[in-house]
Amino acid sequence: MNEVEIKDNSFLRQYETSVDSHLAIIEYSSQERKVFLTKLIIPEQITKEGFKEQFIEAVLANIQEKNMRVVPTSPEIAGFLRKNSRYKDMLPVGIRI
Repeated sequence: MNEVEIKDNSFLRQYETSVDSHLAIIEYSSQERKVFLTKLIIPEQITKEGFKEQFIEAVLANIQEKNMRVVPTSPEIAGFLRKNSRYKDMLPVGIRI
């Protein structure tokens, strides 16, 4: 599988990636050392198998590089974290999914 290249658009507070000229977005807000992932938008034209998971993984890797914690408020991202326990250490103390 190809790795998804993301861009952190801090002005619009969103992670972005382009697939066949369609923009997939994960909106976020940050507070202290936490990143709240609030919304996942993937256009229906992006039908690549496993794309959503790759996109979320790329965003989590970026957040991990910044040594920040993740608070998933988007149901899709919370579901991804629930299925992938290797990311549980990125959750703030006291947050369970």
